[in-house]
Amino acid sequence: MEKLTAVKGMNDVLPPDSAAVEWLEAKVRALMARYAYRNIRTPIVERTPLFIRGLGEVTDIVEKEMYCFEDRLNGDPLTLRPEATAGVVRAALEHNLLYDGGKRLYYMGPMFRHERPQKGRYRQFDQIGAEALGFAGAEVDAELILMAQALWQEIGLTDVRLELNSLGQPQERLEHRKALIAHFEHHAEELDEDAKRRLYSNPLRILDSKNPHMQALVESAPKLLDFLGAESLAHFKALTDILQANGVAYSVNPRLVRGMDYYNLTVFEFVTDRLGAQGTVCAGGRYDYLFEQLGGKPAPAVGWALGVDRVLALAKGAGLPEVSPPLDAYAIVTDVAALPLVLSTLQALRAAGTSVQMHAGSGTAMGSMKSQFKRADASGARFALIFGPDEIQAGQVTVKPLRDASAAQQVHALADVASWAATLQSAA
Repeated sequence: MEKLTAVKGMNDVLPPDSAAVEWLEAKVRALMARYAYRNIRTPIVERTPLFIRGLGEVTDIVEKEMYCFEDRLNGDPLTLRPEATAGVVRAALEHNLLYDGGKRLYYMGPMFRHERPQKGRYRQFDQIGAEALGFAGAEVDAELILMAQALWQEIGLTDVRLELNSLGQPQERLEHRKALIAHFEHHAEELDEDAKRRLYSNPLRILDSKNPHMQALVESAPKLLDFLGAESLAHFKALTDILQANGVAYSVNPRLVRGMDYYNLTVFEFVTDRLGAQGTVCAGGRYDYLFEQLGGKPAPAVGWALGVDRVLALAKGAGLPEVSPPLDAYAIVTDVAALPLVLSTLQALRAAGTSVQMHAGSGTAMGSMKSQFKRADASGARFALIFGPDEIQAGQVTVKPLRDASAAQQVHALADVASWAATLQSAA
């Protein structure tokens, strides 16, 4: 029979790598709690029009990268979510989340984009994101950036820098758009095919071109910041004032536009030079018009998302701490007949908060003591729990330290599980 494998670009996450993911998620949960953000979980599959209307028909994601299919039962056009913000806003509208004021939310989970898999960029990838819905002030933009900055400090990342820009408001972008089109029309012979295709549909995205032959042309293009009005400039200044007051270094990147149509005013990226072409680690911005685009009442909003794979790659490069769950004890059992008593003891230990791995035999035999001790040592456990014939007959267990050669082994009564479980915990 043909051997079945995972879909290209949709990778298994195996131990110990899965422990690193759990470590990062635990750090994020603790951070979100400190900033009073609450968890939201939206479906992996959404109706396709959600992303067409929310992200924009002429974005790369909608044009090239979405996994779309038709529901065989009712013909509904469905899509595996390529990002989470549109789904979060859809959920807020559907459930009237903002009826009593703004909401601070965060999410974790897989996204899907059909693109060429490469390191740090997969077809199924995990994102962690934060969304502040119903807040118009620049102080919330700053809060989200400060939160991300706090995460980098928490996990030990130093080679990450912040880039900012403002996309202003729609009318300001419209004037800039006209100037951009005129600029690129004047240099039409220098445009690549992708730029020619976008010239009249989405010229702002040309500024994000990675084509080295177009960089001089892009650099000389009109800057959006020069078209911003007083209110947009005031919003941007309020943001930068807060960042400066908190010692957050940043640079203004006038070419920073982001890949979705729903952004306005603040946009930002945390970037690094340590991941090659996939240098964006975390990105986001303000999207005050997305609620209207999805059929709801106007509501301001701002958020960011980070790529789990990229953050962990950076963390490993910076010396990711040992994140595999520590194992307290490994149970060595010599007689199959003793298993009922042993298992009830191990269950009591686990209920008391001790992590224990039991040696598993063949069903009729448990294996030699020598082989079991080898497995106990390889497990990383701090102690071996020896349930030998003498121990079982006496109603006891021998606790042998495995990581401290100078420590003496001890004997404990099986009936007094709680006290020696506390001993194991205190020795951690």
